[in-house]
Amino acid sequence: MLRHFFTNSFGILVSRVLGLLRDLLTANALGASIWSDIFFVAFKLPNLFRRLFGEGAFTQAFLPNFVKVSKKGLFLAEIFLKFSGFMLALSLVVMLFAPLVTKLLAYGFSPETITLAVPLVRINFWYLLCIFVVTLFASVLQYKNHFATTAFSTALLNIAMITALLIACNQPPNLAALYLSWGVVAGGVLQVLAHIITLKKLNLLRLLSLGLAKFSRGKRASSKGFWGNFWAGVVGSSANQLSDFISTFIASFLMVGSISYLYYANRIFQLPLALFAIALSTAIFPKISKQIKAANLANAAILLSKGFHVLFFLLLFSTIGGVILAKEIIWLIFERGAFDTSNTIETANVLKMYMLGLLPYGLYKLFSLWLYANMKQKLAAKISIYSLVLNTILSLVLFKPFGAMGLALAGSISGLFLLIYAVCIFGFRNFLDIIICKKTLITIFLAVIFAFLLIWIKDFFNDYL
Repeated sequence: MLRHFFTNSFGILVSRVLGLLRDLLTANALGASIWSDIFFVAFKLPNLFRRLFGEGAFTQAFLPNFVKVSKKGLFLAEIFLKFSGFMLALSLVVMLFAPLVTKLLAYGFSPETITLAVPLVRINFWYLLCIFVVTLFASVLQYKNHFATTAFSTALLNIAMITALLIACNQPPNLAALYLSWGVVAGGVLQVLAHIITLKKLNLLRLLSLGLAKFSRGKRASSKGFWGNFWAGVVGSSANQLSDFISTFIASFLMVGSISYLYYANRIFQLPLALFAIALSTAIFPKISKQIKAANLANAAILLSKGFHVLFFLLLFSTIGGVILAKEIIWLIFERGAFDTSNTIETANVLKMYMLGLLPYGLYKLFSLWLYANMKQKLAAKISIYSLVLNTILSLVLFKPFGAMGLALAGSISGLFLLIYAVCIFGFRNFLDIIICKKTLITIFLAVIFAFLLIWIKDFFNDYL
């Protein structure tokens, strides 16, 4: 488990470092302006659908069914063809109704801003088709315990976007945003190619080819269970993604730059979440699914316990560091070019609110695996619906008095709700068996020392500077 975790984590680290470089160049070129708001709205739309239909719901429904089904090639081919057709149709709908889609996504935008955003929305959305293919192929590679290609492939997206920004150097913001959008599409194509090459090397591409040949002759696999779990998984995976969508929608009514503050702060928040929580969850999910299929619930629980202690340590320290050093982190990464000191202060305040939700969101990702591996996607969907309602109410209550900070805080509170509900279903007594031990106490003790040390170092350097 740890070997696969470190593979995922290192790959994500490389990608996120490149992502930070990309964001640095984006902040330098666009700052926190109307053009940065427009690009982030355009880029957010395919990412919203990617997270709803792709990474979360798809993998959590596909992998347990792929483990169980006997005709794996035929099952893979059927899912590939049906989903590709659906994604292509969805992309064409967005092309035709891009003004309406943009208005729904950022209702507070003026008609002039909507007109400027429409071309970028159309370009960015084609990334969705590419990333679905990547998600499907990545799920097959996960089944074979191959994680490196997927972990490192996101770096290709960032490299493509960085290249676009370098080409757009010294260009006006509107052209920089246009080049950046084409960089997104180019990055998606590169990710698909990387997975195809790996599948061919592992002789898995042949599995898809044979499945497609059988499907063309009218044969079908038993995919009924997949579709039920998938649509439940769409809802179950949607809480965080739709919360992000709601935040963007409400932020469009706030002062110019608010969408950008949320984006830049969320990028920092996503680094430890992806580096630790997503990397560990991705590595452990196939193993838990196989143990549960074999009725080895004790072994599955042991895997979950090991994952918890690793994740609790890493996320707790990340939360402390992120809250205490929020301003310094934003200043170091973003404050240059069009991104000024006032942007740093606003973004740092938003980051602090986001970081409060890091530990609950990360631990929820771990405990939700137990639900998905046990084919309880509908139960997970119910939890997410409640969380989404809570987040929407809190966002509407908090956005006026606290601005973008209130939107980030609403997301963190809904993350805590998700964790508490998932723990209740997992079993509070089982949860206590995991957390009440020396490892937890040692982690908390070290975290307190770490917090005081960071505060002292921060005060020392502030006085020195």
